[in-house]
Amino acid sequence: MSDAAANPRLSRLEAAWVIARRDFVAVLFSRAFLFFLIGPLFPIFVGGLAGAIGGQVQRDAVTTDIGMAMSAEDNAAMIASSNRLGPQLGRAIPVLKVVPEAVGNPDFDAREYMEARRGNYAAILTGTIADPELIGTEAQIQRWEGPVKLIAADAMTAERVAFPDVEETLVTSSAASERSTRIQTATSAQLLLFLLTMLLAGMVLSNLVEEKANKIIEILAAAIPMDAVFMGKLFAMLGVSFVGISVWGVFAYGFWMVGSDAIIAATGTDLANLPAPAVGWPLFIVLGVVYFSMAYLLLGALFLTIGAMANTVREVQTLSMPVTMMQLMVFFLAAANVTRTGSAAEVFAVVFPLSSPFAMLARAALEDTLWTHAAAIAWQALAVAVLVKGGSILFRKRVMKSGNAGHARKRGGWFGSRKASQPVAEPAE
Repeated sequence: MSDAAANPRLSRLEAAWVIARRDFVAVLFSRAFLFFLIGPLFPIFVGGLAGAIGGQVQRDAVTTDIGMAMSAEDNAAMIASSNRLGPQLGRAIPVLKVVPEAVGNPDFDAREYMEARRGNYAAILTGTIADPELIGTEAQIQRWEGPVKLIAADAMTAERVAFPDVEETLVTSSAASERSTRIQTATSAQLLLFLLTMLLAGMVLSNLVEEKANKIIEILAAAIPMDAVFMGKLFAMLGVSFVGISVWGVFAYGFWMVGSDAIIAATGTDLANLPAPAVGWPLFIVLGVVYFSMAYLLLGALFLTIGAMANTVREVQTLSMPVTMMQLMVFFLAAANVTRTGSAAEVFAVVFPLSSPFAMLARAALEDTLWTHAAAIAWQALAVAVLVKGGSILFRKRVMKSGNAGHARKRGGWFGSRKASQPVAEPAE
């Protein structure tokens, strides 16, 4: 700020650099930034722990056991056939277990037993192998009726059919598998971009609210053009965001190197086998950085405009909620049309500035066309410039002219003299 005050003829670019350097250093070396870096670790840890516990509970809750209440001979024949077919069909074959209460009990009522919620069986099989009866809920019967028929048919076969050896010929990829894996890359990249943007863009709004409450922003606006102030703040917070992402990335990489085996075992996902995007990993990462920057600048410019329109912290919070919800909607718009490249909805997501970074990042994963990315980035940069200019105009009209508002009302009420309503200082153009 001292440089701007000493040289009022600073260009907009120089003035924006002064503001960016000032805000970047102030935020980066504050204690709040340290807590900001640590903050996301807690929900990630809690979310991961809750997911692991929920998955374990779900696995324990789902049962594939079917109770056997046939004769001893039929039970043995069905279980033998199930064990024979199990290695060939995997989870499609249920686990057959003899119901202890039915052994040697001719009066055993399977329906009454199920309705009494006794035992942990998906269904109970009674009758004979030639005429089996499956007792259970409608969903369980629809799920297991076919496998039970297959087991019964195998049990009735006098001569066991030998399973032939299947000759396997592997291909590296196919059109269907390549597209499906690239869609997975596209959706994962969109989700990561959205989470980082929403997590980090709030710093812009909090920084502006703090300086607006302390009247620092009005002093800055009186010394240099307001659009340069806004642009400097945006790029300062973007730089701080990259620092935060770098720190999180280093910790994530270290955590992966230490516990990769456990993570792969728990999630079934190996990052080394992630499907490659259409443009290749190096260019895809570069485009990811660029589109994150554009998404951050667009949302940050909207937040700055909100700060320009609001007079109190409560108004800022009230006005920022619709923007947050709108950003969620545009993310859903881009995510819902990942597989519909070229459709009207997908083209709209590409053209609409707020959803354009998400839609174009998905295109980078699915298509290798490059000129569309150059056009989209130029369009997004233009949208950032328009939003910054609009926010600076709103700030000059609503904030810079509010310095003497209270004084004017004291002297002449709402219809005080024109002189009393003039601003304290006009920003230099």
